Amino acid sequence: MVSFNQPLKLLMLCCSLFSAPIAAFPQQQLVPGGIAIIPFVDTTKPSIRYLDSPVMTIKKNSKWLAIIGIPLSTQAGPQPITKNNRLLLETFSVFQKDYPAQYITLPKTDKNKRLINPNPLDMKRIIREKERLSLALSTWSNRLPSLDFVLPVQGRLSSPFGLKRFFNQQARKPHSGLDIAAPQGSPVIAPADGIVIDTGGYFFNGNTVLIDHGQGLISGYFHLHKVFINIGDSVSQGQKIAEVGSTGRATGPHLHWNVYLNKTKVDPAYFISDYTHHLK
Repeated sequence: MVSFNQPLKLLMLCCSLFSAPIAAFPQQQLVPGGIAIIPFVDTTKPSIRYLDSPVMTIKKNSKWLAIIGIPLSTQAGPQPITKNNRLLLETFSVFQKDYPAQYITLPKTDKNKRLINPNPLDMKRIIREKERLSLALSTWSNRLPSLDFVLPVQGRLSSPFGLKRFFNQQARKPHSGLDIAAPQGSPVIAPADGIVIDTGGYFFNGNTVLIDHGQGLISGYFHLHKVFINIGDSVSQGQKIAEVGSTGRATGPHLHWNVYLNKTKVDPAYFISDYTHHLK
């Protein structure tokens, strides 16, 4: 059972993700969990780093654009970046955003108790998986990134990005992706072209797929029922990669969809055009 505060409940009643159109370019949102787009007029491609990680830099309309993922933990205020090994102060500012709370109740089974309070053996596994995930998210390929995302599954938005989460009244990390509710077995497709960099079963995430779309842009798919691709496979936009499931820490069938920029989780909604229209 999942309970929301009243404003979020109204949001959910109005929100459907069945037919959001393609976004040819991510939307700038200067908030924690958002995206900064910084232009440069250099004649050659600049080398940009933020929080000591390389940043996607592409050319558009004769300008170089740095596409920067902003961590959810970022405090409001000016943000420094590094350009060609030179520190630049106050290149952009982050504005405060208050995300609502979500309270999730898991039935008190032995499995669910472990998913909320893992035992020592579980913790060893979780630590190994965290290291594996961190390594995958460090993937960097210099090819031109695929930015024309489509939704990976048809369904209803059941949990938006950034929620402050409580499992059985215990505070946990904020929600780091979009949850799209759909029946078990519903097809999950690649939102853009890419290379599969990880698949496998994770303690919390369940059956998982990670796809590299280029220059630090990585998408993740969690709680899957079945997976149909392997590490190293090339995938095309619209290709079926998996099916919706409820593996890992999940209260029912849904896709948890993450998008990462420079190893930072950002709101996947900013890669889908007219997303705000679907919240009205």
